[in-house]
Amino acid sequence: MLSVPSSNDAAIRNWGKRGNVPVLHTISLSIGLAALWWLLSGYTIPLILAFGAGSVALVVYIAHRMDVVDHEGHPIQVTWRWLTYLPWLGKEIVMANIDVVKAVLSPKGRVHTSVLRTKATQKTELGHVIYANSITLTPGTVTLAVEDGVMIVHALTRGAADGLKSGEMDRRCTAVEGAPGEDR
Repeated sequence: MLSVPSSNDAAIRNWGKRGNVPVLHTISLSIGLAALWWLLSGYTIPLILAFGAGSVALVVYIAHRMDVVDHEGHPIQVTWRWLTYLPWLGKEIVMANIDVVKAVLSPKGRVHTSVLRTKATQKTELGHVIYANSITLTPGTVTLAVEDGVMIVHALTRGAADGLKSGEMDRRCTAVEGAPGEDR
């Protein structure tokens, strides 16, 4: 008798291999979701922890079946680099807030808007997204568009425009991104 494998059988056989996703991505996602669940719930009762583990397992299973667990959706290589980037970005956000407040409250009118283009040296879409979002998170600047590795940015003050022209954020975002294919 000839049996035809169902799609469920194929999914079970390919668990951990689907879409060439290393098992490390699945494990990392599971640990991250479990830690987030525990931090948000704060429960340590065994039954509740079991429910949490079950919900994490279900979410990871569904994400895996949807084939959304990949190197861009869950970039392990970026995780450790955030430890140096996020404090720097936080400092930049605070400094930009101060600059915007001074510009808006200044009787001399220090608001000098401009639209400028800045080259993005990142090699992946993820790197471009990190850079564009970092620009937009910083008060006084908004990424309007990304075209062929060039960010079109609106800057509220000269200080914001000069900060972008210096290229420091671009260099740091490129460092967060890492080399294409690294740690995958």
